[in-house]
Amino acid sequence: MHAELVLDARNGTGESPVWSVAEQALYWVDIPARRLHRWRPADNAAQSWEAHEMLACIARHPAGGWLAGMESGLFHLRPGDDGRLAATHLADIRHALPEMRCNDGRCDRQGRFWVGSMHQEMAAGHRAGMLYRFVGEAGGAPLLPWLDDLVVPNGLGFSPDGRTMYLSDSHPSVQAIWAFDYDPDDGVPHNRRLFVDMRRHPGRPDGAAVDEDGGYWICANDAGLVHRFSPDGRLDRSLAVPVKKPAMCAFGGPGLDTLFVTSIRPQGVDLSDQPLAGGVFALRPGVRGLEETVFRG
Repeated sequence: MHAELVLDARNGTGESPVWSVAEQALYWVDIPARRLHRWRPADNAAQSWEAHEMLACIARHPAGGWLAGMESGLFHLRPGDDGRLAATHLADIRHALPEMRCNDGRCDRQGRFWVGSMHQEMAAGHRAGMLYRFVGEAGGAPLLPWLDDLVVPNGLGFSPDGRTMYLSDSHPSVQAIWAFDYDPDDGVPHNRRLFVDMRRHPGRPDGAAVDEDGGYWICANDAGLVHRFSPDGRLDRSLAVPVKKPAMCAFGGPGLDTLFVTSIRPQGVDLSDQPLAGGVFALRPGVRGLEETVFRG
């Protein structure tokens, strides 16, 4: 299956693609550039806005704009006409170590926001990463972790019925995807179990999406692939993209049947064999996705 180049974005770390059904537009972030991007297929128009610190993941906010996981915590971001993102602070995250930030994050099917944290020096392998849940707590208290002992939490996803939560750890020392039973009423994950041992497959597990049939799509970083695993953990198919480091995928398009893939453009390496690194790509996988849930804290 051929991957179509949507935009030669040259993102340092393109992450958190989200399709806006209302706007018929794709949004995503470039983490080190501190930018939120938008691309509209109808007129091929691209636009971006700068944030005050690195932003790693986004979810639609009910008041407009975006709920974002950033370096110091969670913020409500609103794109401005001046090319900047107006930010309202929502919650602090008291990281275990300096030089940490949020990483992957998304809402469950009921609108609770889940986000992981990681140390920015990934090679160090610090097990300081944690997983947090945000439901709009009042009082400005720091978020409390629900899960710790993570290096690079990633791959958050929820089954179509909202009763299974997925989480991965991208670090080379882990390379695992877990599944949890998830209570949609109280938003509590339990019964953690290994869903996929990614050491048995090409690539490290990065960002993910879930289709309407319950298939779990995850970017295989370093392998230039996007894998689909069936709900029982069986590898169903692998689709290629023309870059080594696909970062995260999301369903979009008018029929939610296009799989958009963001990617990473590594610094200080020869990119002659992957000149489109950091670009955004589109695949036609033959299945439909689900609209991302708006934050409902």
